Parts: sequence; structure tokens; C-alpha cells
Amino acid sequence: MVLPFTLQQLRIFKAIASEKSFTQAAEILFVSQPSLSKQMKTLENRLGILLLTRTGNKISLTEAGDVFLQYSERILALCEESCRALNDLKDGERGNLKVGASQTIGAYLMPRVLTLFAQSYPQINLNIDIDSTRIIAKKVADRIIDIAIVGGDIPTSLKKNLEIEDFVEDELILIIPKSHPFARKKKKKISKEDLYHLNFITLNSNSTIHKFIDNTLIQNNIQTKQFNVIMELNSIEAIKTAVSLGLGSAFVSSSAIEKEIELKTVEIIAIEKIKITRTLSIITNTDSHRSKAFDFFYNELWLLKNL
Repeated sequence: MVLPFTLQQLRIFKAIASEKSFTQAAEILFVSQPSLSKQMKTLENRLGILLLTRTGNKISLTEAGDVFLQYSERILALCEESCRALNDLKDGERGNLKVGASQTIGAYLMPRVLTLFAQSYPQINLNIDIDSTRIIAKKVADRIIDIAIVGGDIPTSLKKNLEIEDFVEDELILIIPKSHPFARKKKKKISKEDLYHLNFITLNSNSTIHKFIDNTLIQNNIQTKQFNVIMELNSIEAIKTAVSLGLGSAFVSSSAIEKEIELKTVEIIAIEKIKITRTLSIITNTDSHRSKAFDFFYNELWLLKNL
């Protein structure tokens, strides 16, 4: 069977779908725009179906384009995986690795992991992808990412293709402004009832961390709907800044406030008989080739956990 497409055409299609622009796709692939347009037209003619719609300067995928993009990404990922497997045999300890992380982990935990790994294995190139747990898990399942650390719930539909291992516990702690009266408590501990007297700054109600905190508090007979939420922000950095300025209190990951603790810009306060922790997971694809670079990174994660 003669395939109706080439790998280069798949790369072109993926780049156009990603950039939403023929010009930008041509630039990142280092080809001329006329050549790129010709290859795209040839691809659609051979497939016998339109993959893209063009309205003025706007480019969007057709339904067929959405389906074909998923397969294109998987085909290209497999090609890259096969090359890595062969290079691994040829080059020994040299190699490339695609690492994923959910958003909070990617911002605060992963930089430390990568720094320590780079010191031990400077010859290994790491490509980092940070996104929601759902998107990262999908990319691992599709072999676009080799290994990832995530903190949210992994969709049930993806679990059959993934190996999921408990990694470390991440505590979500309550921080308050230094100026708040609770910050002057000797024991730095408040009751459940005291929570109703705080002004809260939270992530968007659809965020994984927000939902996890809410569920945990509700399980401890705390009515989170009665909290005085004065502000919803879209980043942990913004939340930490707002707390340090005295605007309100917030729950944040312990890994996200090391700088604030060192600079003493916020106060940590415990809640009687409540500790909010979530388990971070390492996820991999059960069917993917595990290169030496993968083994080095995987083993380094477990060494770091035990430090």
C-alpha cells in the first residue's frame, strides 16, 4: 500500500495547525511559503478531503483536519521515538527526552528537578512541556511525551495506556498576610470556625487544585460555599503577591512558597485537625520504548525523592 502522505507533509500540516498561519509555519520549518502551500494542497488532494478552511487570514481545521491531526501527531511521535531508540544504541549515554508536568509542578517543583538532573547528565537534552494534567496525560498516552509528573486527576479513559506511580506528597497550606491578627498567634493555628472570618483569594473554581481543596475541606465538615471569596486569580504568583500585600488569605502548594517563607512576606498558619495533601504521580506510557535517557531521568526522580 502506497501512503497518500509523506512525513514532511505531516510536519507541515502539524505546523500550520499549531501556528494557524502559513507564513509562521513556513518560518519554523525553514521552507518557502509557496512550497509549503503546494505540499499542503498535494496532501489534501491525495487524501481527497479538505483539512483546513481559510477565511481571509484566518485558518481553522475541518472536522477531518481535527481527526487527521491526532493521527499525524502520533505518527510523528512514533518516528521520533524510533530515532531516539536507535540513537540510544549508537550514542550510549547521550540522548533526548520529552518531559511533561502539570502547571504547579512545572512552575515550582520541576525547575529544581531539572537543575539537579542537568548537573548529573549535561549531555542529555530535555524538552519540557507544561500544561494541565489532562493534556499532559493525553500526550503521554499518545507518546508525544516520554515521562511526566502531574498532580491532578488523570482521565479514566487514558489510564489503560498509562503506568501511574505515586511519587511524593504535596501539602496545600494556608497562608495569610503578616499583618493579619491570626499571624500574631503563638501557636500559629486556627480552628475550623476561624476560616469563615478570612477573606480568601483563590484560583479559578474550575482549577484542579481549587476543586481538590474544596473537596477535602467539605469532607472535614467545612462549608466552603460560606467562605468570603473576595478575588479569583489565574496564577499562583498573583495569589502570593495579593496575600503578601495584605489583600487576603489563600491555600497554596508548599512547593510554591519557599521564596516567600525565606523572605518572610507571608505567614503560614495551620488548621486544627486538618492537613490537606495530594499525591503527585509519575506517569509513563506502558508501550513506549524506554531509552537510557529515560532510565537516567526516572532513576534520578526516585533518588531525589529520597534525599
